Amino acid sequence: MARQVSIANTRNLGIIAHIDAGKTTTSERILYYTGVSSKIGEVHDGQATMDWMEQEQERGITITSAATTCFWRKHRLNLIDTPGHVDFTIEVERSLRVLDGVVAVFCSVGCVQPQSETVWRQADRYRVPRIVFINKMDRLGSNYQKCLKEIAERLSARPVLLQLPIGVEEKFEGLIDLLEMKALYYSKNPDDPARFDIKPIPDKLMPEAAEARASLIESLADIDDSLIEDFLEGRDVEAVRLRKILRAGTIGLKCVPVFLGSAFKNKGVQPLLDGIVDFLPSPLDIKPVEGINPKGEIETRPADDKTPFASLAFKLMSDPYVGHLTFLRIYSGTLKSGDQVYNSAREKKEKIGRLLKMHANKREEIKEAEAGEIVAAVGLKNTSTGDTLCDERQPLVLERMHIPEPVIHIALTPKSKDEQDKLGQALGKLASEDPSFRVRTDQETGETVISGMGELHLEIIVDRLLREFKVSANLGAPQVAYRETITKAVEVEGRHVRQSGGRGQYGHVWLKLEPLEPGTGVIYETAVVGGTVPKEYHNAVGEGALEAARKGGVRGGFPVTDVKVTLFDGSYHEVDSSEMAFSIAGSIGFKAGLAKAGSIILEPIMDLEVVTPEEYVGDVIGDLSARRGRVSALESQSGTRIIKASVPLSAMFGYSTELRSKTQGRATFSMQFGSYQSLPENVAAEVVAQKEAKKSA
Repeated sequence: MARQVSIANTRNLGIIAHIDAGKTTTSERILYYTGVSSKIGEVHDGQATMDWMEQEQERGITITSAATTCFWRKHRLNLIDTPGHVDFTIEVERSLRVLDGVVAVFCSVGCVQPQSETVWRQADRYRVPRIVFINKMDRLGSNYQKCLKEIAERLSARPVLLQLPIGVEEKFEGLIDLLEMKALYYSKNPDDPARFDIKPIPDKLMPEAAEARASLIESLADIDDSLIEDFLEGRDVEAVRLRKILRAGTIGLKCVPVFLGSAFKNKGVQPLLDGIVDFLPSPLDIKPVEGINPKGEIETRPADDKTPFASLAFKLMSDPYVGHLTFLRIYSGTLKSGDQVYNSAREKKEKIGRLLKMHANKREEIKEAEAGEIVAAVGLKNTSTGDTLCDERQPLVLERMHIPEPVIHIALTPKSKDEQDKLGQALGKLASEDPSFRVRTDQETGETVISGMGELHLEIIVDRLLREFKVSANLGAPQVAYRETITKAVEVEGRHVRQSGGRGQYGHVWLKLEPLEPGTGVIYETAVVGGTVPKEYHNAVGEGALEAARKGGVRGGFPVTDVKVTLFDGSYHEVDSSEMAFSIAGSIGFKAGLAKAGSIILEPIMDLEVVTPEEYVGDVIGDLSARRGRVSALESQSGTRIIKASVPLSAMFGYSTELRSKTQGRATFSMQFGSYQSLPENVAAEVVAQKEAKKSA
């Protein structure tokens, strides 16, 4: 089947931002101007196409990333709208893993906010080229210059301004295009939202426009030496040449083109669409994807229909009409419905039942998908988020994505015994869809414990249990996901010897435990000299130690992290030694090491930003101090104060109600996970005592 759109004319892009910056509104305008939607859906009316879940429409927030396809200037745009709320950060993470470019939306009043920094760093991790859309230019207090400064200082980026506003705040009526040196005036008629008129730049704005264009050329001269001579001699440069340099700079992560507008007021979206086509990369412009073949060698797959098939499963979703959907980014080769593919991560064959193009929650069946496309497959039984599907004759495993660890737990019990099985099945489906959501059974209490990224995350999960799976459950109080680690290096012995007639069990190891940097996890290495422990038992020792770390430490029984375990000596028995014996010895040695290595409890610390009127600053800071919070910065912005602080998660349950009470509902806050830090000893003793009391109860 012939390609509808060439790979060079394909753009796989996402929209990322802080909550309430206007991502979904921008997406809705893109769908309208590209002809996908015949009417504009509004977030505040619960009518946004991309916010299709009931919970999204009720709350006016995006919870799950939604994919769609549209066309602009004969280019295919595969678009993913991502959530802004930190509780759903996995949706951003997995989208960025498979996208070639990103539109970062900033509010012209709020500028760079905490989640803006988080999603920008996620894009940095995957080296995704970006363009910026400074939205809400019609708002009171809008300040695009402050946004540019914060993008440069706080995000370490090089913003290149391509437009100037005509009018400010409520008088914002159009834009000056600094590449073409033209003025765009937008229609004030709500029945004609797509219309704008191109006119000469007004005389009174010409000096400012000329200065801004000179600044634009100067910025690009730092990226491309060929412009330096033109700049120094004051020669004008054609827009076509500037676009070419901007495209190369954007794809090479040397600069970030900046567009202005107000998506809600239908201003600036068409130039943004032009910018997506002009500056964001096609699959051919980015480095070919790399994977590891069965020999352990790095192998690349260029974006070409004729190369062997390789794709990454980046999202799973349950659809009430077609069942289990697996979203795939196809990096190379082609895929047809009915094809048999190979899951190289799990070493299993899978059959593609049907292929679908998704438009939010609507579906369009297709027969074939080519390199560079994003599609949904029906019928995959053994594929999880992050798995590679490829050609069995030339297998490789693509790099898996980073999945954040949960920071909050809640115990969940079904309202009746009859619903126990239904609850287990429903939670299993939800956990397969969302890798940042975990389910386990507490061995001591028998309770089902669910873990997630925040209170809202788990609230949505419970809401979905009731609405989608018709399972009602009782929720316990939120619990903090504490961790344990060690403070000093120790060497310990782990010995497991049993003789009970016939073949016995013999495993004997010496382990070294050392503390690691926060966020490292548990690392296992071997440094055995002279074969005192045969190689076939090395992995078993590591598995035993890692399993002991997962089961919990010696202080409060919390999972252990940030420890390096090294097997350096031991002994074995030619008849009685086995993998099981060495695994048990590894577990015994690890637990013994924790007891000697100064084990401490770690707690999640949240990065908090509170925006409050001036008169409540003292009350808010006093309340944060009472919660063991540490204020790191106090800034002024448009008649309000911004308080930045680090606060333990355990002290933040119910904070929104308390903040409303202290500020008469006038303050707002955003919070995201910062790091794990050691728990003060007096608080640690309380936490351990509470856990012991719960056990005995």
